[in-house]
Amino acid sequence: MENIDWKNLGFGYVKTDWNVRSTWRDGQWGALEKSRDENISIHMASTCLHYGQEAFEGLKAFRGADGKVRIFRLEENAKRMIRSAEYTLMAAPTIELFRDAVLEAVRLNEKFIPPYGMGASLYIRPLLIGTGAQVGVKPAKEYMLVVFVTPVGPYFKEAHQRDGGPFPRPCGAPRNRSREGRRQLCVEPAFGRRGPQGRLPVGTLSGRQA
Repeated sequence: MENIDWKNLGFGYVKTDWNVRSTWRDGQWGALEKSRDENISIHMASTCLHYGQEAFEGLKAFRGADGKVRIFRLEENAKRMIRSAEYTLMAAPTIELFRDAVLEAVRLNEKFIPPYGMGASLYIRPLLIGTGAQVGVKPAKEYMLVVFVTPVGPYFKEAHQRDGGPFPRPCGAPRNRSREGRRQLCVEPAFGRRGPQGRLPVGTLSGRQA
């Protein structure tokens, strides 16, 4: 593996070795397959392109001080993908299929999990799309579940640099003068697009754009 500067890793895409896929057709999900291909070949009339039959999740794997790898709330992400699939009339992966795909993607790319104490993690992106071709407004007859991973640093690096007072600040609170010229975030307690416990009820493209 090429040398990675773990401490200065941004939140972007870094190529890893494998992704994991399963296809739904004829009323059932196929076996998991591993692939080195970073591209997905789909029909130009795929419902994910035209009618929004698409959902994705985001979770992370961390390496602990004891060397063990831990994934946060994996089954909760699986449940939300199932809700998203139902919401958009897609074939939903089972919790078992979702879990197996995530664990296999992490296992195949374990060398890309950042070391403990670097402030970085292995980001996991499960993606569910309608690949069947439809011109009329109707659900697809084929779907694909893809799970890929990539090492990432913190989304907002400043959140790990709490110099000069609390960060982020409550909205309406005085601005932190020691942070002039730097991005300053605030927390809005009354309004938000996320549901209870900080989670969207569904993870569809349209829902995340709201």
